[in-house]
Amino acid sequence: MNWSARKTLRRRFLVALGHAIHVTWPVLSILLAIQLALGLLAGFIEGWSFGDAVYFTFITGLTIGYGDLVPRQGLTRALAIGIGFFGLFVTGVIAAIAVHAMLSALTDGGSGGERS
Repeated sequence: MNWSARKTLRRRFLVALGHAIHVTWPVLSILLAIQLALGLLAGFIEGWSFGDAVYFTFITGLTIGYGDLVPRQGLTRALAIGIGFFGLFVTGVIAAIAVHAMLSALTDGGSGGERS
C-alpha cells in the first residue's frame, strides 16, 4: 500500500469515525454520565475530593484499578462494581465504533455506512 492510499484510507476512517460518534453520542454520553454520577456518589460517601472521585471513576471504569483509592464501605464497593460494569459498556461501544469505522473505510469509501 503506497503513501497516497494510506492517507486516503486514514481520511476515510476518520470521516466514518466522526459519523459513527455523532450517531452514537447520545448513548455514549448517557453511559458516561451514569458512570460519573456513580463515581461522584462513591467519592462523596468516602469523603474523597472531586478530582479523586473523577480519577477513581475512570480508573475503575477502564478496569485498571491502581489501588491508590480503595472504597472501604459496602455501598461504595457496590458502586465501584456498577462503575466497572458501565465502563465495560463504554469500552465496548468505543471498540464497536472503531471497528465499524474501519470496515466502512475499507468497503464503501468512508461514508459511514450510508450509500448515496
